[in-house]
Amino acid sequence: MSRIGKKAVVVPAGVTPTINNGIITVKGPKGTLTMPLRDEISYTIEGDGISVQPANDTKRARAFWGMQRTMVQNLVTGVTDGFTKKLLITGVGYRAAAQGRNLKLQLGYSHDVNIDVPEGIEVKTPDATTVEISGADKQKVGQLAAEIRRWRKPEPYKGKGIKYDGEFIFRKEGKKK
Repeated sequence: MSRIGKKAVVVPAGVTPTINNGIITVKGPKGTLTMPLRDEISYTIEGDGISVQPANDTKRARAFWGMQRTMVQNLVTGVTDGFTKKLLITGVGYRAAAQGRNLKLQLGYSHDVNIDVPEGIEVKTPDATTVEISGADKQKVGQLAAEIRRWRKPEPYKGKGIKYDGEFIFRKEGKKK
């Protein structure tokens, strides 16, 4: 039995979920999100929540149960609160600047790195060494943060690079004389 899957997803006021043609659609103040439904799982909308149960007693259905419930919860959270990732840039001369639907990064290369921001995602740079990525779709926010971080991962000797806020970088001692 899935501990996560047993709980129903609570739908707050102002959010309307609908299920038709194998797709769940959740509308809320921050937009509309959709997700295809799995055949192994049965989804029902009951009053103030969405119930997710395995459709049959196979191992595959039980394996998908908790994850599908979490994905439905992410849809509801995304259209109400949204998701945010914060990246911190460390290093001399490393900086970021948001310019419309573009993010310009200076990361010690001979050229600037320009990253196009996808639709539905908002990128802010409160200062030159902080990048805040926010949006309703958790997967898109996390994917963009990972792509930005991939340009200059933090190195273990001086800690230079792009890291997530709250991420611990294991530091090495360096060469001994």
